[in-house]
This record gives sequence, C-alpha cells and structure tokens, in this order.
Amino acid sequence: MYEGLAGIVPVENLRFNEPMARHTTFQIGGPADVMVFPTGVEQVRAVVAWCQARNIPFLIMGRGSNLLVRDKGIRGVVLKLGEEFRKVNILGEQVEAQAGVLLAELSDMTAAAGLSGLEFAEGIPGSLGGAIYMNAGAYGGEMRDVVEQVEAMSEDGYVRVFSGRELGFGYRNSVFQRNGCIILSARLTLKKGDQGEIRARMRELARRRREKQPLELPSAGSAFKRPEGYYVGPLVEKLGLKGYRIGGAEISRKHAGFIVNTGGATASHVLALISLVQDRAREQFGVNLEPEMRIVGEE
Repeated sequence: MYEGLAGIVPVENLRFNEPMARHTTFQIGGPADVMVFPTGVEQVRAVVAWCQARNIPFLIMGRGSNLLVRDKGIRGVVLKLGEEFRKVNILGEQVEAQAGVLLAELSDMTAAAGLSGLEFAEGIPGSLGGAIYMNAGAYGGEMRDVVEQVEAMSEDGYVRVFSGRELGFGYRNSVFQRNGCIILSARLTLKKGDQGEIRARMRELARRRREKQPLELPSAGSAFKRPEGYYVGPLVEKLGLKGYRIGGAEISRKHAGFIVNTGGATASHVLALISLVQDRAREQFGVNLEPEMRIVGEE
C-alpha cells in the first residue's frame, strides 16, 4: 500500500510499523503505519499530495514533546520534520528559523547573539513548529510575544505567509490547530539585550524548572490547560490525587500538574488518569479540565 512512497522519498527515510514511543518525550505510543523523514519542502508537498490522492490520513510532527499516541498507533503516514528543517539565520533583531529547530536550542542561539525575548523557552523540549502550533509559553512568556510571521503549507500544497492577527494566537492555541496548514518556518522579532543578563535569566528559569518539574521522568509536559481562577497542580493536590498511579503512569509527586511515565506506561494508563482527574475536578469544584497534550492515534 505504501510502496509508492519510495518513489518520492529515499527508502532510508521511510520506516514501516514504526513504534511512536521512540518519537515522543512520553516514550509511549503504538506503531505508525509508516513514518517519513522528508529532506525538504518539496518532499513534504509530494508526500501530502500522495496521501490525499489515496485518501490516506497523515500527521505532521516535530519532537513529539506535547504528544500522546494511543496504544494501537497511527493509521496512515507520519511526517517527522527533523534534522533537515533546522536552519536558523539571525539578522539584527530578526530571526528566521525552520520548524524543526529545537526551541531550547533556538533560545540558546539567540542568547549567544545578545537577543532577548526567548529566555522563557530555555528548557522547553519541543520544536519551533510545535511551539507555534500550541503557542507554547512559560514564566510569563509565550510564542505570540515574539513570532512576527509564519510560513506554512496548506493541504493542497500552497505555501503562504501568516502574520499578525492571522496567526490566531490564544492560550495554548493558534490558527494552525484549525486550518490544517503545515508550519515550515517562522520569523521572530527579538530585542537587543545584555548577554550576561539574558544568560542569568535563563539560568534562573532552568533552576526553577529543575526544582519544580519532574524532568527526570518521561512526560508530555503540563497535563492540563490552566482553567480560569485555578492552577492545575494545587487543584489536583486538593483532589487528593498527587502521586496517584494507574499502571506505569503517575500524577507526579513533584508537581501534580504533570503525568509521568514511571516505566512501562501505556496510553490507556495515561488516558485513565486524565479521565479520573477530569471527573473529580468536575464533581468537587465544577471545573472542566482540558488536556494540554495533543492526543492522536487509533482507539
């Protein structure tokens, strides 16, 4: 069924029945029918067109840091934007970067150039594309504060630029969650700053992350979006669920806003924990908790 992809992408860039656990920071997930590692925009366009012509579903991913893949895996094609999509060009206060560059790596590069604005991204494990898709943020900063424009490909292969209000940024949200476009690159606008002060700020945020977050265990980051009027960690603690475990998945003992993989966790374990927390929060506080992680794959 998928042999035709070998005419588009070198065979060494194709993997069949590829375990998604190898490609997510949660280290969880069943197999994808086929994973493609495109080497450029034209290959992305060609693979997407091939899928659409055959009504085969496809999924775009970066580092998989905010992704939970269900245990039966993903039917169709997964395109992973990795090493070939990591070019960065810094011109004054403007930064042009491709979607596959790691956000923490970009934060370090801009700090080295004496540019301020991405300090909050120090330690965030995802790619630039994923960070834009989710409008990632931490410690008072968000991607919408620095992203000026985004180059993206529509599902029909047309590449266009989104800017300003077209980006549709909201809390952990962007227009790309609704329009199906594939983020290829972005232009960020930062500000000149003192390199020593920038580095000091990054060290402080790294220290706070180490102290408060369960970085020593696999996770998908914050499990839930913050509901109005509450912080998720303290809310889950009030529910008496801090440290609660189902299978290998546990509500972190270090920060109850995280679900961690203590070893051998499956997506079903994580989903059961998510449902438990949601039910208790609704019953006890009338709060609806929405998962922050993206949940994909076959039930």
